[in-house]
Amino acid sequence: MKQITGNIIDIRNKRIFKGEVTFENDKILSIQEKDGVEDQYLLPGFIDAHVHIESSMLVPSEFARLAVVHGTVSTVSDPHEIGNVLGVEGVEYMIENGKQVNFKFNFGAPSCVPATTFETAGAEITPSEVEYLLKKPEVKYLAEMMNWPGVLYNDPVVYEKLAIAKKLGKPIDGHAPGLRGEQAENYIKAGISTDHECFTKEEALDKLKHGMKIAIREGSAAKNFEALIDLLHDYPDMIMFCSDDKHPDNLAEGHINQLVTRALAKDIDLFKVLRAACINPVDHYDLDVGTLNPGDQADFIVVNNLEEFKVESTYINGELVAQNGQTLIASIENAVINNFDCQPISTTDIQVKATGSRVNVIEALDGQLITNCLQFPVKTDINGNAISDLENDVLKVIVINRYQSAPPAVAFIKNFNLQEGALASCVGHDSHNIIAVGTDDTSLVKAVNMVIEVQGGVSAVSSYESQIVPLPVAGIMSAEDGYAVAKSYSNIDALSKKMGSTLLSPFMTLSFMALLVIPSVKLSDLGLFDGDKFEFRPLFSS
Repeated sequence: MKQITGNIIDIRNKRIFKGEVTFENDKILSIQEKDGVEDQYLLPGFIDAHVHIESSMLVPSEFARLAVVHGTVSTVSDPHEIGNVLGVEGVEYMIENGKQVNFKFNFGAPSCVPATTFETAGAEITPSEVEYLLKKPEVKYLAEMMNWPGVLYNDPVVYEKLAIAKKLGKPIDGHAPGLRGEQAENYIKAGISTDHECFTKEEALDKLKHGMKIAIREGSAAKNFEALIDLLHDYPDMIMFCSDDKHPDNLAEGHINQLVTRALAKDIDLFKVLRAACINPVDHYDLDVGTLNPGDQADFIVVNNLEEFKVESTYINGELVAQNGQTLIASIENAVINNFDCQPISTTDIQVKATGSRVNVIEALDGQLITNCLQFPVKTDINGNAISDLENDVLKVIVINRYQSAPPAVAFIKNFNLQEGALASCVGHDSHNIIAVGTDDTSLVKAVNMVIEVQGGVSAVSSYESQIVPLPVAGIMSAEDGYAVAKSYSNIDALSKKMGSTLLSPFMTLSFMALLVIPSVKLSDLGLFDGDKFEFRPLFSS
């Protein structure tokens, strides 16, 4: 038996008392009030209520090593990124890899693989495969239903997947950016119970009134905390915290603990904040995660005080997995699986003749997944090819099919502010084709071919330096030590900003420029796409 003492935070009963927790193996045996205990605080561990582990560029076992340092004991993880690359095999890889370490991964069955029919993915997950996955004990829910038009307009395949989840008693996650009014109500009536895509308080309220739970998202690129956090005052049972997508350098710095401290700094009630961070995901998804009660799994954390809220220790299943800012989970040897088959490109492959006087330009928005569509006069070379216009920060962006050799798709984008060179990445949601942005064709081609050479990664090419972070697992994750990957990513991120990018997270923002299910305009390997109308649109106009 083990004992630990401190000020015990009983979230469900909204009380704090001095006491002693006794636990043996993986179970809490008793919690008793006791005077004269240490001046520290014990509470349930934090849970990320919606995250794509793949976006950390780390396999699950390495993600866990970094996350536990910040008091995270569990995640609700949607593996649709690797699902789009490798199908069911990829999902099973995530499950098996996560089992190798003491951390509570709870995976979903991807509902939309491929995400749309307007891009080329590496795999498809059929309704029968969704049912196969949902019957696994590690798979707790049907992952985000991104095909909201399919829900609203009665797509039979969409409804077959929804029916399977309902039959098996599994919650259904949502993804409905901007959906309001009757459309939001009908989407929720289909049985969809959560959404992490709200970017205004009004949108979230529209969904809350119909019983939908809202996950407040604060990731590396998409940041909705400030817009939504006040909802916690009035809806403490309906709010959860999530990161959705978090790059390795940001994960090394902090996780759900950062949302907790920020919420407390806004004078939101402690118990409401901790209910969102620790309790609501357990209740909603029926997770096998302890909430610091006798008989529970011994999953809890120790923090120094209620002001700084510094995580000093993390326990999972009664085992100390992090202490004093250091992970105690050892790295394991990770297998590498992939699906990558394309040839190097040349500058002639990415030339596009200007067929109009104006060009439709994607406007990337820092801290958001949504984009705008702008129009600019076309700048051309002597051969009539459309080229980047650095003066107006209109840069060429390309997407290359990574699964088979095919002509690249070309468009233009604003707000990357690169003054030279190019960035490329095989992390391109959701299909994970290669996406690149650059000031000139030579740099673009070099950056893309660096990624192709290592069969997945992120690269940066400037006039004075080139860097790449190889991601050989499905072309989107590294099998190496998570802290080493975080350092390499920090270095390449710094280079991208030295090249002029003013975005908070240039590579994360780049990865979402191929995410067709988020409006308004994106680029797939098949062309420029209108996310409002769900159809392709021309690049040029007169």
